[in-house]
Amino acid sequence: MCVTCGCGGGDAHIDGHGMRYARPRRAAATPPAAASFRPAHGALDARHAPGTSEAQILRIEQDILSDNDTQANANRSRFLARGLFVLNFVSSPGSGKTTLLVDTIRRWGTRSPVAVVEGDQQTAFDAERIRATGAAAVQINTGKGCHLDAHMVAQAADQLAEQAQLPSDGLLLIENVGNLVCPAAFDLGEAHKVVILSVTEGEDKPLKYPDMFRAADLLLISKIDLLPHLDFDVDLAVRYARQVRPDLPVIQLSTRSGEGCEAWLDWLAAGVAAVTKAPAA
Repeated sequence: MCVTCGCGGGDAHIDGHGMRYARPRRAAATPPAAASFRPAHGALDARHAPGTSEAQILRIEQDILSDNDTQANANRSRFLARGLFVLNFVSSPGSGKTTLLVDTIRRWGTRSPVAVVEGDQQTAFDAERIRATGAAAVQINTGKGCHLDAHMVAQAADQLAEQAQLPSDGLLLIENVGNLVCPAAFDLGEAHKVVILSVTEGEDKPLKYPDMFRAADLLLISKIDLLPHLDFDVDLAVRYARQVRPDLPVIQLSTRSGEGCEAWLDWLAAGVAAVTKAPAA
């Protein structure tokens, strides 16, 4: 069960195969399924369980997030030990996350190795686009789930490692499911959440979805080549974002024109350098 919306009734898959079973502590036990994975937050939908009190629901939700955070911290230690700069890309659907990742990988070139974890409810289209660049990619399909969790990312990292594709001293880019609500609550073990706001959306998104913009460490305003054709007010969007996260860094960019892409690559390079020079946790 997602603590925000109650999603998670469906099975999740990684590259078309069932994922290993995981469940939160103190949630209702469900027998492991050999060929399917029920996300850590999907073992019990207390919101639809007759007779479940608000106190029980709160306790289950706390256990769910605690279980996720434990795995996220293990992920983070693992990534730091490998010198990986890990980013969690979050946005609404259609903001251009995959296009940005494809363009970033191509512009990044041979500076350091890159691998990608793709999250979507269905299809492997985005992972196929990433693999076409030559970068390793794992596709997670969340089924009815509306976001990735730390257990899913751990298993994706395991698969990359088993295929000798989990890089060291480089980038691991995680594209979360398109959703400006639920991914804000789930730490995946990343160094930073990067929220993308396209100029085809409203400037008021940061105020409508404050938890996401508060959780982010960088705001990318994408598709700025379209600004001459729209009424989007960039300054207003930045002001709203900084109402919920003061001093939030902002980079405006366009993968089509290339504007702002060097600033984005410089930000990435600084992150990689900081991680690879730091002692392992």
